[in-house]
Amino acid sequence: MKKWSQTIAQTLWILVLGLGMSTSATLAGKVNITKDLPFVDIKVKGKNYRIERIQNTANKLSNSYAKTSRPCPPFCIHPISVAAGVQTVGEIELLNFLKDKVENGKGVLVDARIPAFYKKGTIPGSVNIPFTLLSKGQNAYLDRILTILGATRSNGNSWNFSGARHLLLYCNGPWCDQSPRGIRGLLAAGFPAAKLYYYRGGMQNWQALGLTTIKP
Repeated sequence: MKKWSQTIAQTLWILVLGLGMSTSATLAGKVNITKDLPFVDIKVKGKNYRIERIQNTANKLSNSYAKTSRPCPPFCIHPISVAAGVQTVGEIELLNFLKDKVENGKGVLVDARIPAFYKKGTIPGSVNIPFTLLSKGQNAYLDRILTILGATRSNGNSWNFSGARHLLLYCNGPWCDQSPRGIRGLLAAGFPAAKLYYYRGGMQNWQALGLTTIKP
């Protein structure tokens, strides 16, 4: 746990220092993200990635995200709203978040899944902060994460989140409870709901649309 916390801290610092991003209006192929957006190019930690959709129109999911039915409980469908004041977003909004928040160091895209899932594939530009580090109440790991994200201590033990970065959290899909639990943990720590975003679709919807994933 300590080693993973240090890895998270190092990655967060790198993202805070800057992430470059560009888009192109030139059509890249027959499967675009939107009519006028064929792909999105991002630069993370000195590496360039292109987020686009798979061009093969016959492509189908063959991994675990092709599964339609999981036992409920625990894998129940989540409502659109995860918590009061937290905005739920889709894929286009996530891409805009990369452009408008992550690019200028004002936000972090958080893969809230446990490391085993993260290592199998994630959305480019993400940082893995497992929900387990966010949903256990006040602890040394959460304190360090909040500090790196721009929160400061004030008036003794209370937090000042005025300088904290915006966070967009996601996990495996609409049936996954990992990012909702992470969001609820952050809210319990005092993190402003207005600075939190929830990508409910998660990796299942992301891959169902044929969008780019990477193995970190």
